Amino acid sequence: MKNIAVIGAGTMGNGIAHTFAQSGYKVHLIDISEDSLKRGMDTISKNLDRMVSKEKITEDDKNDTLSNVSTFTSIAEGVKGVDLVVEAATENTDLKLKIFKDLDANTEASTILATNTSSISITQIAAAVSNPERVIGMHFMNPVPIMKLVEIIRGYNTSDEITITIMELSKKLNKVPVEVNDYPGFVANRILMPMINEAIETLYNGVAGVYEIDTVMKLGMAHPMGPLQLADFIGLDVCHSILEVMYDGFKNPKYAPCPLLTNMVRAGKIGVKSGEGFYDYSESRKAEKVSEQFSS
Repeated sequence: MKNIAVIGAGTMGNGIAHTFAQSGYKVHLIDISEDSLKRGMDTISKNLDRMVSKEKITEDDKNDTLSNVSTFTSIAEGVKGVDLVVEAATENTDLKLKIFKDLDANTEASTILATNTSSISITQIAAAVSNPERVIGMHFMNPVPIMKLVEIIRGYNTSDEITITIMELSKKLNKVPVEVNDYPGFVANRILMPMINEAIETLYNGVAGVYEIDTVMKLGMAHPMGPLQLADFIGLDVCHSILEVMYDGFKNPKYAPCPLLTNMVRAGKIGVKSGEGFYDYSESRKAEKVSEQFSS
């Protein structure tokens, strides 16, 4: 396996492309937007510069990594001759199904098709492909170049051979793969998202403020980041989407998004990428009045 295609040049996609390219693979980074591709490549370059400044890699390593990445705006062109496709588009079921239908029409039957989905059913995505045994979940953690874990999710039809291949490939990326089965939220988000949702409920019910909730979890539970700050970095829209997938999948009210989370997403206060969520990133100050603003 030498040639990899990554679909989506956003936060996860450019991180996945960076990781494969730094490990010596030839990467085709695909996005419909030229601007997104430019931003993605700029992010990879800046992250590599940071690694050079910390003396984790050399300037030659950086240049080699960048030279391993080519960009494409067409799936049909970008997936020619690749051994593996990793889809990292927006967490939207209809979009992913469309992408996998395109992949089914434009890749060889031997090409492995992986999705970086954080919650959507691998079995459902694989149903868009004529040979679903080659579809698997490859859920990287953010930031991809740093985080070691990769959740490897088997769909109902995923073959043993494909699973073993992707497990071994993940190790070659210096990652730690963990095999899980295909249920809503898998393992990481099935545990993480209810915790984040409960932290939001705690704020919504007026038990404590943003700073207090995050401080309790950081100092009391040894978490490196409080759940509300983590939600801001993940994106409140992404958290909301994952919770909805789990709620729809399990029909259990414990997975229903907190009303405060729903209102914040509707208001466009979705965290770091919008400049404000539970914290105000535009002025580096906490948005501690957010509960009062959106809970009425």
